[in-house]
Amino acid sequence: MSGYANGGGYGIGSFALIVVLFILLIIVGTAFTRGF
Repeated sequence: MSGYANGGGYGIGSFALIVVLFILLIIVGTAFTRGF
């Protein structure tokens, strides 16, 4: 865990986390729209 926090000087870990959350939000949104 500390490797991700201290590895990249420009916070690549937090950026990847935001991207993953954004993709999950899109997937959940489309699933709810198509399912219901």
